[in-house]
Amino acid sequence: MNDIPPSAPLPDEMPDHISSEMPDEMAHDMAADPIAVGQALAPVGQASVGQASAGQTGMPVASASVEAAIELPHSVEAEQQLLGAILTNNDVYDRIASIINATHFYDPVHTRIYEIAAARISKNALASPVTLKAFMEDDEGLKELGGPAYLAKLAGASISAFAVRDYAQMIYDLAIRRELIALGQSISDKARRVDVASEPKEQIVEAEQSLYQLAEQGQTESGFKSFLKAVTEAVNVTNEAYQRGGGMAGVSTGLADLDKQLGGLHPSDLLILAGRPSMGKTSLATNIAFNVAKAYKKGVKPDGTEGAIDGGVVGFFSLEMSAEQLAGRVLAEASEISSHKIRQGDMTEGEFRRFVQAAKDLESCPLFIDDTPALPISQLAARARRLKRTHGLDVLVIDYLQLCRGMAENRVNEIAEISMGMKAIAKELQIPVIALSQLSRQVENRDDKRPQLSDLRESGSIEQDADVVMFVFREEYYKEREKPGDHELDKMEEWKTAMERLHAKAEVIVGKQRHGPIGTVELSFTAEFTRFGNLAKEWQNGPREDEY
Repeated sequence: MNDIPPSAPLPDEMPDHISSEMPDEMAHDMAADPIAVGQALAPVGQASVGQASAGQTGMPVASASVEAAIELPHSVEAEQQLLGAILTNNDVYDRIASIINATHFYDPVHTRIYEIAAARISKNALASPVTLKAFMEDDEGLKELGGPAYLAKLAGASISAFAVRDYAQMIYDLAIRRELIALGQSISDKARRVDVASEPKEQIVEAEQSLYQLAEQGQTESGFKSFLKAVTEAVNVTNEAYQRGGGMAGVSTGLADLDKQLGGLHPSDLLILAGRPSMGKTSLATNIAFNVAKAYKKGVKPDGTEGAIDGGVVGFFSLEMSAEQLAGRVLAEASEISSHKIRQGDMTEGEFRRFVQAAKDLESCPLFIDDTPALPISQLAARARRLKRTHGLDVLVIDYLQLCRGMAENRVNEIAEISMGMKAIAKELQIPVIALSQLSRQVENRDDKRPQLSDLRESGSIEQDADVVMFVFREEYYKEREKPGDHELDKMEEWKTAMERLHAKAEVIVGKQRHGPIGTVELSFTAEFTRFGNLAKEWQNGPREDEY
């Protein structure tokens, strides 16, 4: 009898609801044998009374009983201290409102107290035990805790408002743990149910989405920064550019004239690269991604942190082309072999050797490609975070924006959600994000085919959210389709002259730049290798001293 745990009821203390539901014989037997009581109540995996000597295992009980015995993580004391501090000093609410909300409280009564207090404080009204009493006099949960007097106890027990942020963070962390437990149970339940309509891959996507949404809750606002801190950060950026000898503060695109116009690719910027089909959007984006990855060097940055001192790790979301096709374009540029030849395998032995050597040279290139089609913007963000955590990430390219998916009901709102999501990724991960975008057909109806900001398709939010909007334009493409008949000799001569002037040339029109001038950058374009390059000017015999 001395081994019976205190929680196990003694024979003469058997609860009425248990004994009344048992057959008389069973109740009598259990009353006669207290060890049987311990065996019946023992949890799974825990030795019941008298089993240590016998070497037997406990009788399994229903899983619902085990789960009911598991107490979810919470701290009633922290909740009481926080609520007491708020009821004592309403200014405390402003310090913790960005960390928690009412749903993070474990005790339902505390949830209602916080909701009412927050609503009153938001209206510049006093939230105190006296004012809250009128709203909670009929609250059944509060009555169980002692009625309105409990509010006075909360305020009286509050020790100090100094540690309120710590209490708030603790309450938030415990709430996230509870949600993780619930999410794990939900995933487990769905996995157990074998349903034709719910494939394992779909369940994995749902689980990733749920985890992403849970992770998003933890992104509290940074709040105000002092002007001193902001100025210090601005000076550090300028110092970094100065240390490079008057070069760019951002990551180089590998295209000198474009770098001069943009100052490189800056962290937290969303750059939209738009154009009509066949203008070379993907080619230019691929070239920039390859140039950045090829130049990657790791070292200690001017601010003392370790990272890319030149070039960078590039993530490329290819929603339109497969990874193999994208790699083919990169190899065509690197090996200087026509991408058409590469696709057909129509190469000489020398070209094939050059192709293989280029592939070997690029093996260690930090360019990561994800060709999953129709990715939701939430998953795209989650995968970008994962890449940064595992391999690092300095530039992200998305080809293209309209192929992402959002949650909004209509297309305009969906595109707005996607563009805002991409800007959020740039700010959160502190990287430049280059997103490709299609243009509407109204460009084709104009005599001057050069695109404008109003040509961005489906939503004005793209223009609003972007820090830089660039258009790729190749006049040669349109002029080629204006070829006159062979009998029109004069027009044919003019056409040939124009084609010679436009041949292998492209324009990148910077239509918007939040931190710099707009203008047009001329580049060379070799269609055979899908390569954009620096266009040599007649006066360029070398770098001029006055440029630096």
